[in-house]
Parts: sequence; structure tokens; C-alpha cells
Amino acid sequence: MRHGKTILNTLGRVQGWSDSPLTEEGIKAAEYLGKGLREIRFDSAYISDLRRTRQTVRVILEYQGQKNLSVVEEEGFREACFGSYESDFNRTMWREAALYLRYANGQDLLNDVFNREKEITYEQVVDAIKILDQLGIAENFEQVKKRTQKALLQIADRESRFGEERNVLVVAHGMCITLMLQNWGGRQLLEKDLDNASVCKVIFENGKFTVESMGDMSYVQKGMKEGK
Repeated sequence: MRHGKTILNTLGRVQGWSDSPLTEEGIKAAEYLGKGLREIRFDSAYISDLRRTRQTVRVILEYQGQKNLSVVEEEGFREACFGSYESDFNRTMWREAALYLRYANGQDLLNDVFNREKEITYEQVVDAIKILDQLGIAENFEQVKKRTQKALLQIADRESRFGEERNVLVVAHGMCITLMLQNWGGRQLLEKDLDNASVCKVIFENGKFTVESMGDMSYVQKGMKEGK
């Protein structure tokens, strides 16, 4: 799941390793998500080491009915680092990445990223941001994919020892989830950027990950109906 909406999200600013708390809207969406998940019992829960996932998971589990479930922080699920673009306006980063990739503007670039008939991918965009980063600390696609997939595989191996069927909750970040699941079938299912509090369902079986859904907001919508 992606964390709830934050202050930096609301301001339209880049939020990778930089962090900010959830807004009232973000908290409410996490509450709805928790309510929408009441029929599912989680065996364990994991988050990144950033505040916004920590705050989100507490709200989800409280409204889902498992507020006492222990939560493990995994640094591998931290959002991608965007270097000198951190806390800058999203439109600035996307515009500069678009120009580097020979697009007129960021919106045209995004449109093609989500058009599976086009060859441009998030891999190229993130790699462009890495090249444009003036601090030299931004991560490229391979770095983010490698650390996030490693973290998920370690959890899958660990949880598999307890039984064949385990429901595991992971609260992370939009870009890191997108890049993590990209080559496991995620790209074919992704139609737009992941909304805050959206759900991606991933099955681990026989040593292999399969992405079943991306950016599912039905649990939030279900929670909203129950809250009325």
C-alpha cells in the first residue's frame, strides 16, 4: 500500500527521502482503507523507515482491528532518493526530465510512460533524474529496484516459514512500489501514478512474485461507504 497523503504531496513537492506528516485528508483516507480491510486478517506488517509510512500503518491497523499487531521497519522500502530535487516542485523535476528525454513538457512524458504502446518507461525517467541531479546522490532505477525487491524477497522467505498462506501488509511509497513491481507484471497493470492509500496485490508462490493488481482504491471506497 502507498502511504496516506502528506503535506509535501499536497504542496506538489518532491518527496523521496525527505519526509512530512500526513494531512487530515491523508489520515482520513488511511482510516477508510483500514475499514475497507476489516475482512482481512494480517499475519504481519512492514513499513519503510520514513515517518509517513509509520503514521499510515498505525491508522490502518487501528481501524482494521489489529492495532496491537507488531510492525517491522525495513529500510529497503524507503522511497527513491531524488537528490537535489528533494522538496522542489514536482513540475520542475518532471519538466527537466522531460526536456532531457526530448519531450516538450512533463505531462507529455507522463502520458507516454503510461501508454504501453510507447517505449518510454519509468526506468528511463528515473535514470534521467539521476543524471540531472546536481548533488550526485539520486538513485537510478536499478538501485531502487534492487533494494526494494531484495527487501520484499527477504520478507517472503521469512513469512513462508510460518505456513503456506500468509497475509502480509507492506506500507511503502509510490515510486518505490512502482519500480519494485515494474518487471513482475506491474507495468502492464499500471494506468497512472499510484494514488495515496491505494493497494497493490502481490502473490508469492513457488519462489516467484506475481502482481495481481496495481493502484486499487476499492478498499478505500468500501471503507468510505461503511463510514457513512
